[in-house]
Amino acid sequence: MSRKAPEIFPKSAETITFGGFVFLAKSRELRTVEGTAVDLRSQSAEVLSVLAVRAGEIVSKDALMRAVWPDTFVTDDSLTQCIADIRRALGDDEHVIVETLPKRGYRLNAGPSDAVGPNAIAGTERVRTRSSRRNVILAAIVLVAAAIGAYYGAETWRAVPVRSTDIPRIAVLPFEDFSTGGDRGYLSDAVAEGIITELSRSKTYAVIARNSSFKYRGQPVDARQIGDELGVDYLLEGSQQKIGDQLKVTAQLLNAHDGSHVWANTYNREIGDLFVIQEKIIRTLADRVGRRIERPLRRSDAAQVSALHYHLMGIAEIRKDNSAERNALLRQFSLKAIEADPNAQFGYIGLAWSYRFDATFGWHEQEHNRDEALKLGAEYADKAILLAPDDAEAHNVRARIHTEAGEIEQALARFDQAIELNPSNSNILAGSTDPLLYVGRTDEAIDRIEQAKGIDPFHPDWFHWQMGWALWEKNDCGAALTAMRKMSRIQSGAYRMLAGIHACLGNQREAKEALAVFLEDSPGESISKERIEWEKIWTAPGSLDRWIEHMRFAGLPE
Repeated sequence: MSRKAPEIFPKSAETITFGGFVFLAKSRELRTVEGTAVDLRSQSAEVLSVLAVRAGEIVSKDALMRAVWPDTFVTDDSLTQCIADIRRALGDDEHVIVETLPKRGYRLNAGPSDAVGPNAIAGTERVRTRSSRRNVILAAIVLVAAAIGAYYGAETWRAVPVRSTDIPRIAVLPFEDFSTGGDRGYLSDAVAEGIITELSRSKTYAVIARNSSFKYRGQPVDARQIGDELGVDYLLEGSQQKIGDQLKVTAQLLNAHDGSHVWANTYNREIGDLFVIQEKIIRTLADRVGRRIERPLRRSDAAQVSALHYHLMGIAEIRKDNSAERNALLRQFSLKAIEADPNAQFGYIGLAWSYRFDATFGWHEQEHNRDEALKLGAEYADKAILLAPDDAEAHNVRARIHTEAGEIEQALARFDQAIELNPSNSNILAGSTDPLLYVGRTDEAIDRIEQAKGIDPFHPDWFHWQMGWALWEKNDCGAALTAMRKMSRIQSGAYRMLAGIHACLGNQREAKEALAVFLEDSPGESISKERIEWEKIWTAPGSLDRWIEHMRFAGLPE
């Protein structure tokens, strides 16, 4: 028989105070000590309730899952997202208030207290009587006040955290595409992605990751539902249509709390003005929501847009399947992008990625070996950075190549630059865990993967792949297998990790089957190549030897 939280845990104090907040256990409400309500989704409030009544104690994941979802099957991602939501509400970026204890659970570092000031209690009672409409107005006032004091500038992602409850949160939905033929589906994403990247650089507002906001592609826009699911205050939606050399873009900003329109506009320009349109939308959003942006307009012309178009087509191919065949298509489209505009960064970024994939998975060895592939990738990434030093993706791929070359300190520094340039890119945040895992900073890597999930509620499958590797590093291979099985479809490149996890568990048949799938794309792999490839990179004590042992168990030839 399932039991809910009140049956599992003993009765606690009526109020729990911690870090400038008051949690009302009975009503499951979170407030500041002054009595101002702090928004939490209902499930997140339930998770906080369970932690609060056992403040100072470690509560296992299983106990939290049983308490909050007693009659429903959910993955532990639901719990992870709730924990991230709580931390955002508390401004707990350092995970000091809600602490993760690896393999044990979570702990709320606070104790029950009856010494709650009268102002907090009185404020709580007053706020309870207000209508939801007045709550929205009060929240808006707080957001505007915070926006006035915020600034637009280049901070690192580890700078002093700005509480997410003090700044507006925006989700940019995928723009509908009314174009026809081969133009359909790419430039509309380019419009939305460019806006996401630029807005995320400001500390005046928080922007939800592309992976999650694009989950609503092709769905009717219910602003309040999406706002609740993503935990945002505003939605930007729109459409674009390319007809010959003309581009029509419409955009509208919605209040996610009540669905009302805040702003809308239509832009009719030539195709070469794509980036100009992006910038105009960004400036308008900044003006409506927070701080006005004043800076020169970006360069934009038809050749640059054409290069971007080919680049996006190539990236779309590799996203379909991380395989040698798709990687070859990425390279072809990248070369077309360079041909369209050799002064744009896009084609060089694509080529850098393709050679990095060659080096990592042993593809196209008839053309170049691993070191040659990494050298080519580095050259193309450096060219992209030279052309566009503010492009986060250029720094991201360079960081990846630094990692594969064993240049760990350079990799971590370059990842920090990429995260600074686009804090909303959860892929960069999760990808930055590679160098951490290679040197044995596993707990940091796991924590960073969870951060990426927190800003990206609908994160992609490869986050589970990354978590599988991290848990394999901790020798928690049962949990690693669970993480891998959360992938909706295991890509060919991930089967090597799956083989290692099965080997760790002693599942030889499954390990051999998984490795066979990987070797279909990488037939030249061997024990000796694995050791040569990783011995200068994978310096975590004992990890490489353990990996070689598991690969041998799975049947990788010597």
